[in-house]
Amino acid sequence: MALTFIPTVWAARLLTALEKSLVYGQRDVANRNYEGDIRQAGNTVKIASIGDVNIGDYTKNTDIDEPETLSDTDLSLTIDQAKYFNFYVDSVDRAQQNVNVLDEAMRRAAWKLRDTADSFLAGVMDAAVPAGNKIGSTTTPKVPTKDDAYEYLVDLGVLLDEANTPIDGRFVIVPAWFHGLLLKDERFVKAGTVRSDSALSNGEVGEAAGFRILKSNNVPNTTATKHKIIAGHSVATAYVEQVLDVQTFKPEKRFGDAVKGLHVYGAKVVRPTALACLIANKS
Repeated sequence: MALTFIPTVWAARLLTALEKSLVYGQRDVANRNYEGDIRQAGNTVKIASIGDVNIGDYTKNTDIDEPETLSDTDLSLTIDQAKYFNFYVDSVDRAQQNVNVLDEAMRRAAWKLRDTADSFLAGVMDAAVPAGNKIGSTTTPKVPTKDDAYEYLVDLGVLLDEANTPIDGRFVIVPAWFHGLLLKDERFVKAGTVRSDSALSNGEVGEAAGFRILKSNNVPNTTATKHKIIAGHSVATAYVEQVLDVQTFKPEKRFGDAVKGLHVYGAKVVRPTALACLIANKS
């Protein structure tokens, strides 16, 4: 029996799966303000910004200065990532299965695309953190313990405070071993017990030191060392994505059904000072 397929339904379903699974790319970590309509890889989104307005002293009965001409700049966010999947299910295999093979294959494809996009975003954020917003370095990484892991979160918060980063909505993304250290500190347990004991979506494991704590295995690292624990706010990073096309087809020389899809995306850090990073090794 031929596969009944409605392309728009499958495309929307795949995009939803990506959004639910992303950690670095979820809306509270990277904003989608500039997503708009993406038609093909290579499209560019222009992001305009206005410079500061000067403030002057006013003296009664005295003329004020002429209006200043505001300066503006623009940043370019290029959709330069294009990833695809293309799989085939033989009619014999599908007939022998008690589960929907195509449905499971789509789920796996969505997870793999998520993992690829998540790693890409983590790298973009890591590369953009200003030198002055880093604690530790790749040469001399910090080695947190259960006694001071929480303190490092406080230090990251101070760096963001000094950069005028919004307080509400801050996040920090940690590897599993760092989360384990926090769980041994009563300050984290007391601050995040109610939330961290419940099942939270998108990698969230609690709140502490002014941050939503997110856990991910995609934290940038070098051979399981020099982990880049990134903290910040969603105003820092813009992310755009689109599932451009999902098609089903029957290979000419096979009995079965194949599905292929194209996912394009791009990201840019537009406010680098709204990111901070702890470079750390596992103790």
